Amino acid sequence: MQAKDSNPPDGGYGWVVVVSAFIVMGLTVAVLKTFGLFFVEIQQHFDELASTTSWITSVTIAIFHLGAPVASSLCVRYTHRAVVITGGLLAFSGMALGFLGLNIVWMYATTGFLQGLGISFSWTPAISIVSHYFSKKRALANAIASAGECAFAFTFGPFFQWLISQYGWKGALLIIGGIQLNICVCGVLMRPLASSCLLEASHSERETPPGDGASRIDKEDKSPTTHKTFNWMLLRRPEFVLYAIFGILAAMSFFVPPLFLVPLSYSLGIDESWTASLLSILATVDFAGRLLCGWYANLHITKTVHLLTMTITLISTSLMLLPLANNYLSLAIFTGFYGFFFGTTVAVHITVLADVVGMPDFDSALGLFMLIRSAGGFVGPPLAGLIVDMAGDYRAGFYMAGATLVLSAGFLVTLDQFQQRKERGSQPNTKPEKSTLPYPSLHLLKLQ
Repeated sequence: MQAKDSNPPDGGYGWVVVVSAFIVMGLTVAVLKTFGLFFVEIQQHFDELASTTSWITSVTIAIFHLGAPVASSLCVRYTHRAVVITGGLLAFSGMALGFLGLNIVWMYATTGFLQGLGISFSWTPAISIVSHYFSKKRALANAIASAGECAFAFTFGPFFQWLISQYGWKGALLIIGGIQLNICVCGVLMRPLASSCLLEASHSERETPPGDGASRIDKEDKSPTTHKTFNWMLLRRPEFVLYAIFGILAAMSFFVPPLFLVPLSYSLGIDESWTASLLSILATVDFAGRLLCGWYANLHITKTVHLLTMTITLISTSLMLLPLANNYLSLAIFTGFYGFFFGTTVAVHITVLADVVGMPDFDSALGLFMLIRSAGGFVGPPLAGLIVDMAGDYRAGFYMAGATLVLSAGFLVTLDQFQQRKERGSQPNTKPEKSTLPYPSLHLLKLQ
């Protein structure tokens, strides 16, 4: 293979990969977000308690996060394309077998375990390969890809509701599973790249002698990745550990507002029809925030970790102010602020991870980060629920989420200071030697 056949970063075929990842985000996370529409139907069909039925979604979320290191390891060992196609087949299998609806345990195993594994095997490599295809425009590319989650979630709500009304919940599951087979098509379009190290060093490679550079490029093009093993040693790197702790604290907060937004609106006496519109507002401004922040980050005016710190601070401020709302208009405004800044955070947090660990270790880092972050997602909602029960007010949950985000921002500041010290320490001492000659003019003559 010639070097020219490998796609350059920041454009070209990379935009096809971005569109494919956009669709994968929609057919995975957006499906998970709107699966609550099946909750009552499944509960009534099996005549089970709400807590028993809710384990279907809990299993899906758990496997989605726990499967990320496995997916990343398979990407390193094989290709992103192969793992995405496998994920699409698993997601389809989960929905198609769930169509049989034998019992509630069967639903745990199919729409829970298999669907969660399919989402993990699709989402993880899709978001990873986008970062491999882009360097300078990485933030914009990640923002566009992640926006698929919002775009599809906005349309899936009414569409899934219509499917359930027309074909019943079992028929709807089968149709959605068929739609998810398109993940395999997206996976086929995710053409393996030459080494990410090659992409990052493309300029220096071009400057090498023709014989030398060409042979080196040909060698690297034969395999899509440079590393053939999953790098668990990232857990020993202080910068990754700091970012992982940030991820845990952020995840503790991010799952709380969607959980308590609707109950809070009911407690304020807002009509159900108006309450539903809050979720639409949330999805719309989230979409706008992702694209706008991705575009801004692409200008490289602000360092990505600084931008992330700023968006996290703004989210925490929005969550602290949201409980002050006392009517629909004020609640909609604060919800809009929260949704917008949440979108900006999602747009850049993967880019910051790539900047922290570097592209050679990015696949391993993404899997580990998802695994570690899952702890926050599991602890956050129950902890917020406990605080709400103790306070007797849904507002307490938002205060808890805002305070946790402030704490997470502190770890981002620490990470930035650590990286700056590391950069200063790695810079060579270029300070000129002090002249022993009595006059500067004589020193210049000596240099000449």
